[in-house]
Amino acid sequence: MNHTPIALTIAGSDSGGGAGIQADLKAFSALGAYGCSVITALTAQNTQGVQGIFDVTPEFIAAQLDSVFSDIAVKAVKIGMLSQASVIRAVADNLEKYGVELLVVDPVMVATSGDKLLQDDAIKTLKECLIPKATVITPNLPEAAVLLNRDVPQTIAEMESMVEPLLELGSRSVLIKGGHLSSDESVDLFHDGNTLHRLTSKRIPTENTHGTGCTLSSAITALLARGVELNEAVRKGKDYIASAIAHADELDIGKGHGPVHHFHALWKPLGE
Repeated sequence: MNHTPIALTIAGSDSGGGAGIQADLKAFSALGAYGCSVITALTAQNTQGVQGIFDVTPEFIAAQLDSVFSDIAVKAVKIGMLSQASVIRAVADNLEKYGVELLVVDPVMVATSGDKLLQDDAIKTLKECLIPKATVITPNLPEAAVLLNRDVPQTIAEMESMVEPLLELGSRSVLIKGGHLSSDESVDLFHDGNTLHRLTSKRIPTENTHGTGCTLSSAITALLARGVELNEAVRKGKDYIASAIAHADELDIGKGHGPVHHFHALWKPLGE
């Protein structure tokens, strides 16, 4: 039989369409996976910021998970921001219940402003209940700093010093995103559990980078759902987000920081 690759995102909704659930589903589709979603929060959001957040109850999140897993053969799962310890536990319990094997955890914990988005008890629960189940975690530098209770790294050497401690939290592998560093290149560090790899791409001069972290983690998830081996999924996911950023200025979305171009390889001008 032809088994359709199916990926599930468990995250918040972005009404502006650039990040969260919307970005995840776009990346799934662009990379050939069928996308399902479990919404953990609603946001009133656009390219200029977040105007409001409405959290979904743990009970209804669990109901969504039951609906999806009881009927649909999900191959890989991506997790974005889970705002409360009770929500994290509900998600972790259901992942255990349904035997999820391929899990990408994007530990969204720090706002662009630098403010922590999660309370200390939620961070503790994330580290204890979800990260040990992960195939790969994908923190950026501020998120890695929160997970390890350290200062935000300023150099690649300081990034490298975080790799082993992050692995000790229990995930199978770690991808630290170096986009916050100031350099001509964007350097990510990926440790597959055995070997450390440096993944480098040219830094693209654009203001339209809303949803980059969501998009990268969901790209990896889509590729894992398609049966791509982990190391290759991470490398191809990095290539995809680099191209989506490079084509971001082809879009004209909003008055602030616009989204990356998820469908840069598929959209053609009218008439072509």
